[in-house]
Amino acid sequence: MENNNIQNKDTASKKVPFAVVEAYKTIRTNLSFSLPQEGCKSFVISSSVPGEGKSTTAVNIAVAFSQLGKNVLLIDADLRRPSIHKKLKLINTKGLYTVLSGTASFDDCVQNSNKFLDVLTSGPLPSNPIELIESVALTELIDKLHQRYDYIIFDSTPINIVSDAISLAPKTDGLVLVVRENSTRRDDIHHALSACKFANIRVLGTIINGVNPKHSRKYSYRKYKSGYKYNYKYQYKY
Repeated sequence: MENNNIQNKDTASKKVPFAVVEAYKTIRTNLSFSLPQEGCKSFVISSSVPGEGKSTTAVNIAVAFSQLGKNVLLIDADLRRPSIHKKLKLINTKGLYTVLSGTASFDDCVQNSNKFLDVLTSGPLPSNPIELIESVALTELIDKLHQRYDYIIFDSTPINIVSDAISLAPKTDGLVLVVRENSTRRDDIHHALSACKFANIRVLGTIINGVNPKHSRKYSYRKYKSGYKYNYKYQYKY
């Protein structure tokens, strides 16, 4: 296992305002009720389109669960535009791709962020990301990791851009959808949820990101309901 020199042992507490830290604890509690009560729990964090804060959310949820003294593994399964290593200041010369390609073992690639939080970064970008996500090697890796961790959290790609998250989520207990207030279009949310329904993926809930702190906490968690109003302006090539 690789070690890093991160001085921050509590990412959420030091870099996020108190109200947001408390909101993440509420998200943690709600997710705990949605996930199986026994054994390892695993889930995917995704969004409908890029730019909604899914990776930052994944990091903070992982930290929140690690604060319970549970063994948590955060995996950067976005093999197209990974960012977990940048957010946590980790080395990314090897990671998930390296493990799945058989060129290094999991223990050689996993890094420690705090006492209870391990991180598997993406590693080098592969030419065939969807094939790796759908591979038997990934299924076998997840099965093995279930014996070592209490929680496994995957940061995956936006659902409406590529199909990686839709292929990955059935290997886990479900998916959490991150949306951004005043940015994400309602049509994009419906499209993402329809894709999940078609693939028989359990949507554990949605996290509303970027809520005006004058009106509410910056982050909230809820079951999806129609009727949101969104102002969407976005240009991106994934």
